[in-house]
Amino acid sequence: MAALAWLIIPVVAGVLAAVWATWAARPPRAMTDPTSLAEHERFRAAMERSTGVRD
Repeated sequence: MAALAWLIIPVVAGVLAAVWATWAARPPRAMTDPTSLAEHERFRAAMERSTGVRD
């Protein structure tokens, strides 16, 4: 059973490394996408709104 555990550890590590490498190498999101630009504008509008108490 101990030999099986020593075999499973590198296999799981290899699978996790492959998943991470696939995720890290994915193409970046397009910045000219109209949906992305609309999301950014909504974010900017929300950040410009005051949520604090004025003096």
